[in-house]
Amino acid sequence: MNEVMSLLKNHRSIRKYSDRPVGREQVEEIVAAAQMASSSSNVQAYSVIAVTEQAGKDKLAELCGNQGYISECPVFLVWCADLSRLKAAAERHLPAGAETYESSVENFIVATVDAALAAQNGAVAAESMGLGIVYIGGIRNRSQEVAELLSLPQLVYPVFGMCVGYPDQEPGLRPRLPLEAVLHWEGYDAERSESGVKAYDETMVKYLRERTGGMKDTPWSVLMAEKLAQPARLHMREFLQRRGFGLK
Repeated sequence: MNEVMSLLKNHRSIRKYSDRPVGREQVEEIVAAAQMASSSSNVQAYSVIAVTEQAGKDKLAELCGNQGYISECPVFLVWCADLSRLKAAAERHLPAGAETYESSVENFIVATVDAALAAQNGAVAAESMGLGIVYIGGIRNRSQEVAELLSLPQLVYPVFGMCVGYPDQEPGLRPRLPLEAVLHWEGYDAERSESGVKAYDETMVKYLRERTGGMKDTPWSVLMAEKLAQPARLHMREFLQRRGFGLK
């Protein structure tokens, strides 16, 4: 197994950071690596907001559900789907009043996927420097307030945040679904997927028992059932429409 494979297979979320600072040049290198991720039709429909000032991190920690490690990490990156830049660039070359489709569902998907691909490149780049990261989906808890805090223009929305810093913990690797539940050959195999989930339930019960000293042992599928039964961020459709994503 080469160094890249080893790095990828040893990823873990880091939520506790040392006092060691992360330099501006390091952040720039992380984002430069992120920019080399694949992008649909080269639209590069994303932007990254780096937040290093304590007041900004503290406010974002509050908006993300009082997640203290946002305040504690040296750098907090907000990865945004961005169709604003694309629209502005295209408008210089289109006839006045020409109809455009920047707010279509397809372009929304493109921008969201572009942001995710770039962020994962950035995560691997950060880990290659000895840094740790954790993704923060809570950036969407109070999306409008985040957009206002970061001065996001129309057609830009925060997809997720990312804490970056030198690790001050060594969490264990969390088991993933078995390959048979994820990898299908020539077509989707529902039975293979289901058997993989059953095996994973047993793996996660054992993992949770060991991690919590027997305090928890809930199967993964039960946790997912509980998750799907709870409404989550139902404001997002209205928020995206206000952002200019008509989703037509």
